Amino acid sequence: MTPKVSIIMGSTSDLPVMEKAAQVLNDFCIPFEMNALSAHRTPAEVEVFARGAQERGIEVIIAGAGMAAHLPGVIAAMTPVPVIGVPIKSSLDGMDALLAMVQMPPGIPVATVAINGAMNAGILAVQMLAVGDGELKTKVGVFKENLKAKIVKANEELAQVKYEYKTN
Repeated sequence: MTPKVSIIMGSTSDLPVMEKAAQVLNDFCIPFEMNALSAHRTPAEVEVFARGAQERGIEVIIAGAGMAAHLPGVIAAMTPVPVIGVPIKSSLDGMDALLAMVQMPPGIPVATVAINGAMNAGILAVQMLAVGDGELKTKVGVFKENLKAKIVKANEELAQVKYEYKTN
């Protein structure tokens, strides 16, 4: 199996957040790889990874990092493959990581999800891949309909909750 998506994290301490992206990709049957790379501690390895990603068949990169959070931007600077950044909450409530990812210079975009939003990063990666894959596009549609069904069911359950002053 050749991976289509690469999940990169600054360190394995980010795994509890980043595994949510892995689960989404797994649920959609999309081959992926997971590695820890650090823009600050292993910059040479990050460069080798980023420059070789497209040639290895990687179509989307999900990169999670906390604090200074340079990893997604450094990767995006060295590859034409789209990069989705996941800011990890590790200091300053994750705002430092979020701002590091969204404030990229012109020409080096990093699509960025919410702080600790790896699940949405996984879904966005699936949607990117679905642009050229009709079968996957159908699966995404079913996924979205299932989200809608959960809310409909939740409202049905809430209708059964009774309070003296509740009007619905």
